[in-house]
Amino acid sequence: MTSTLRNALARVDDPILDDDIVSLGLVGDVEVDGDTAHVPLALGAPHSPVETQITEDVRAVVRDEGYEPVLSVEIDDTTPAGQMDGAPNVIAVSSGKGGVGKSTVSVNLATAMAERGANVGLFDADVYGPNIPRMLGVQSEPGRADDDGTIRPVESHGLKLMSIGFLVGDDDPVIWRGAMVNKVLTELLHDTKWGDLDYFVVDLPPGTGDVQLTLLQQIGVLGALAVTTPQDISLDNARKSVRMFEKHDTSVLGVVENMSGFVCDECGTRHDVFATGGGQRLADEFDHPLLAEIPLDPAIQQGCEIGEPVVSDGNSEPARAFRTLAERTMDQVGRERRRSHANGAVEIGQNQ
Repeated sequence: MTSTLRNALARVDDPILDDDIVSLGLVGDVEVDGDTAHVPLALGAPHSPVETQITEDVRAVVRDEGYEPVLSVEIDDTTPAGQMDGAPNVIAVSSGKGGVGKSTVSVNLATAMAERGANVGLFDADVYGPNIPRMLGVQSEPGRADDDGTIRPVESHGLKLMSIGFLVGDDDPVIWRGAMVNKVLTELLHDTKWGDLDYFVVDLPPGTGDVQLTLLQQIGVLGALAVTTPQDISLDNARKSVRMFEKHDTSVLGVVENMSGFVCDECGTRHDVFATGGGQRLADEFDHPLLAEIPLDPAIQQGCEIGEPVVSDGNSEPARAFRTLAERTMDQVGRERRRSHANGAVEIGQNQ
């Protein structure tokens, strides 16, 4: 019975890896108990659209075979070295230069993931511009957990937030040497009681220096997003960010083009204020997907000012763009997880 059911599950395809889930090794040992079929699946991106569809397809096949499905998820444990506890999917949001809206992207990405039902942590590691507390309307500072002395993160908009901004005054400049920055960020990261998370979004400082490398080593990043604006001067710096991740064997999940064009409310005409097509050119150059084109819209800035991420603003164009970004990012995380598991399954089979 189990072999028949397993063969039937080969009708379910992975739309990204372009093969069926049985051939890819994504189906564990199927067990049949009366009218119930227990099917373990090697999935790793909770609430991603693609993995949600895969599970729905599996349930449909199992029911077609006359069983009631009970699915379980077995996340592949081949995580990057240094992976922090409780966060299976660490996503770094990066830019080669400041002023491209990286923190805005981080806030709306994390919020959109949480609105899909995921448990999300957001670490504001932008030492010299820790603006995320303001963008989320956070006024309070984190307290101490009662049991073990670790720091309790602030919860806002469904996120668990920690920011370097909690350690300095709003108007105080951060005048720290590199070693001090690394020490503070490392302690803040590991002393925070994050709990169990599905995704952990890290807003990196702009650039490709010592702070970025320290965080890559300390956290164990699963994948990174490269944020750019459309013009060539921004692309020049974004390339450096992409190459930094590639040199440290960190996958780039995709490119985000921010400030992608302004649509006039009165005339409906699109104006490409910062040139056009830069994000797509960068994505094509490195063979990475362009995950989203975020419009240049005053509502995004207004949301940041009042602490209400624009992604929560109904069906506006910016909200739809950020939701698309979150969905595609989660799908890319799932691709990395499932591909890792599939490659491991092939290697095991070859060695037997």
